[in-house]
Amino acid sequence: MSVISSRAREALSTPVRVPVPRLRTGLAVDVCLAVFVVAMMGLMLALPGHEAAPFHIMFLALAVAYGYRVWPVVPTLALIVAITVPGGWLMWTHASEGVLARAELAEIPLMPAVLGVMVWHAQRRATALRQVEEMAAKQVAGVNREREFFRDASHAIRTPVTIARGHLELAAASGVAPGTAEDLTVALTQLERMSALSNRLLALARLDSGVAIRRQPTDLGELVGQLGANWSAGADRAWRIRNGETGIVTADPEWLALAIDALIENAVHFTADGGAITVACQLLETSFVIAVTDSGPGIDPEDLPAIFDRFWHRMPPNGPMGSGLGLSMARATATAHGGTLTAHNHPLGGAVFELSLPR
Repeated sequence: MSVISSRAREALSTPVRVPVPRLRTGLAVDVCLAVFVVAMMGLMLALPGHEAAPFHIMFLALAVAYGYRVWPVVPTLALIVAITVPGGWLMWTHASEGVLARAELAEIPLMPAVLGVMVWHAQRRATALRQVEEMAAKQVAGVNREREFFRDASHAIRTPVTIARGHLELAAASGVAPGTAEDLTVALTQLERMSALSNRLLALARLDSGVAIRRQPTDLGELVGQLGANWSAGADRAWRIRNGETGIVTADPEWLALAIDALIENAVHFTADGGAITVACQLLETSFVIAVTDSGPGIDPEDLPAIFDRFWHRMPPNGPMGSGLGLSMARATATAHGGTLTAHNHPLGGAVFELSLPR
C-alpha cells in the first residue's frame, strides 16, 4: 500500500483553471479601456490647446483598469508606449505650432513614468501573492499527505498486529515455560499498544478529513455514567461519577465516548491504586462541560503548551507509556464538534481536563 495515495499526487499535478466569469470580466475591462482610449485621442484632436487633460485622463483610466486586471509586463509596456507615442506626438506638434504651451510637454515623459512605477509595485504584489498561494498549496498538499499517511499506516499496521496477537495468544494458551510466558506477556502488551496506536491514527485521519462526525441526539449524562461505570469496574481507584442532568446534546456519541475514554485512561495512568478520579458533566449557560479530574502529580507548567501535540509523551508513574495520540484525538473530537478541550492543574493537586461542547 502506498503511503502517499494517488489522490494526493493528483492534487499536486492538477492545473489551475481560471473561472470563466473572471475571463469575461477581464475581457470587458480590456474592451472598455480600448474604447475610452480611442475617445480620449479623439478629444485631443478635437480640442487643440487642451490636450493635457485627455492625456492625463487616459493614463488615469489605465491605472484604474490595471487595479482590476494586472496584465503581464510586456503587454503593459506595449500599451503604455501605444498610448504615449501618438498622444505625445500630437502634443509636440501642437506645441511646435504654438497652439499648446511648451510647459505641457513635461507631461509626456511624466505620466508614463508614474504609471510605470505603479505597474512595478503591482507586479511585485502580484508576485508575492502567487508565492503565498504556492506556499499555501504546498501546505495543503502536505496536510493531505499526512492524513493519507495516518490512514494508510493505521490500515497497514492493523492486519499484521492482529495476526501476531492471535498466534501469541494461542502460544500462551498452549502451555509454555514460565520464562517464555513472561516474554509472551511482554510481546502481547506491546502489540496491544501498536493496536491502540493504529486505531487512534485512523481516528485522527478520519477527524482531520471532516467527514467522521455523525451528530444525533445524545443524553450526555447517561453517556458519562456508562463510561464511568465501565472504568470503575476495571481500575482500582476511588471513583466519583457525577453525571448531572444535562439534557440532550446533538453530537456523535461514539466519538465522544472515544474522547472521554482517552481522558479517563490518561487519569488512570497518572494516579496510583486508590487514587481519586472524578468524572463529571454539567450544563452551563452556553455549553456542556465534561470534566475528568485526578489526584495525580498534575501537569508540569512547561508541559502544558505541548500536552495535546501528537506523539508527545509524559512518562506516567502508574501505567504504561501511551501512544501519544489519545489526548490529541480527544481535542480533535472536541474541535470537530465545535467545542474545546483544555487542561490545567487543580488547586488541591492533580490535573483537570475539561471538554466543552456548545449548546
